[in-house]
Amino acid sequence: MKKVMFLTLIMTAGLIYAGDGGYKVGDVAADFNLKNVDGKMVSMANYPDAKGFIVVFTCNHCPYAKAYENRLIELDKMYSKKGYPVIAINPNDPNIVPEDSYLKMKEKSYEKGYTFPYLIDEKQDVYKRFGATRTPHVFVLQKEDKDLVVKYIGTIDNNYKDAEAVTEKYVAGAVNSLLAGNNPEPDFTKAIGCTIKDRASANL
Repeated sequence: MKKVMFLTLIMTAGLIYAGDGGYKVGDVAADFNLKNVDGKMVSMANYPDAKGFIVVFTCNHCPYAKAYENRLIELDKMYSKKGYPVIAINPNDPNIVPEDSYLKMKEKSYEKGYTFPYLIDEKQDVYKRFGATRTPHVFVLQKEDKDLVVKYIGTIDNNYKDAEAVTEKYVAGAVNSLLAGNNPEPDFTKAIGCTIKDRASANL
């Protein structure tokens, strides 16, 4: 009986931990140092003049991620010059999804003409630190003194199927609010996309 209770406690604690991981709005985000498709290492410290960042966890294979590729390019073109560049990070294990390999990332970046870094989270620790669960999953950060504060978490807009039918541009609205000196409303939405393919989960 005691053994069953102990196992139940462990499982419950694990569920609580899994659901409580990652950043919340208002948290200070840690920088990262990840390899870009050009072979160079990229961190947010490489952007001393940035006011903040649009950090998006995305990938090659996911249909949701594919649907947002052009919209990510547009977001970067619109906001990088205003101080909020896009940084894309692929969190998936390529052994599980070969289409998300580093080589395929390079091909995707070239084919789409990405104007932003496309980084690989090889150790799969950055996405866990952020608390990303889907591709795509967006975190809008703002510089406050030396800190990078999370200001918005969630999806890009309210219609992944049709860019022309979008009525709520959540990420654009969040950045526009920050540029105007206000906090985003809403500051959280549910990320819609494919689950992140983690090697540890696959080996369970």
